[in-house]
Amino acid sequence: MSSPTESPGLVVERDGPILTLRIDRPAKRNALDAAILQDLQSACTAAASDAGVRAVILTGGEKVFAAGVDISSFAAAAGVANAYRASEARSRCWAALAGLPQPTIAAVAGYALGGGCELALACDLRLAAESAVFGQPEIKLGLIPGAGGTQRLPRLIGATRAKELIFFGDSIDAQEAYRLGLVNRVVPADRLLAEARAWAARLAELPPLALAMAKQAIDTGADLALPAALYLEQQSFVALFGTADEQEGVAAFLEKRPPRFSGQ
Repeated sequence: MSSPTESPGLVVERDGPILTLRIDRPAKRNALDAAILQDLQSACTAAASDAGVRAVILTGGEKVFAAGVDISSFAAAAGVANAYRASEARSRCWAALAGLPQPTIAAVAGYALGGGCELALACDLRLAAESAVFGQPEIKLGLIPGAGGTQRLPRLIGATRAKELIFFGDSIDAQEAYRLGLVNRVVPADRLLAEARAWAARLAELPPLALAMAKQAIDTGADLALPAALYLEQQSFVALFGTADEQEGVAAFLEKRPPRFSGQ
């Protein structure tokens, strides 16, 4: 495991093919300020072009995953022009995270509220500790979710339940989040990171190009009409034939041995 790289509020740690990004601003309940978002965006941009990174884990603290965007920053963003620039900066960060070709896992313990919930929504998979709490409370500030909550949440749990959470601004616990389909699994808090690393390790052994194309087909196809989405899937399927990993996967199956995928 490589030594962690620390910046104010974000710890970046590499363990072979697994990259872990940990929000670390406990004095501010892991509130997401401009510096954290810029560092997170930079880390995602670097990971996107690093073929050695096969899976990414995003996590926070034991009591707070991320308590949303730093409310104190709203004062500095007063006025439409400043608010727009701040919102654009946040959008670039979320786009860098959601656009990673590698599979991403949000490992959530404690509070994931507002922007923190939206960060988890931008990941492909979500593991929740039993202590996890999710919510979009922006309505209580006279606002609406501004980093994907009104779009990713309905796509994940359905418009009716998403409207309930967004309109009332109430929070839900881990078990309710699991029941709604917001998270993939709920685990004991002391097993959260171990489970996330186990999932990441399994993903790291799979063919990265096929994973990236599956992710692209799912994410892009969700916004297309069904015929166009099916065509995208077909073209992605065909494009994988003849790759070294496809040939290795077939050979390993026929030879009854574990495959060794190279990413080619």
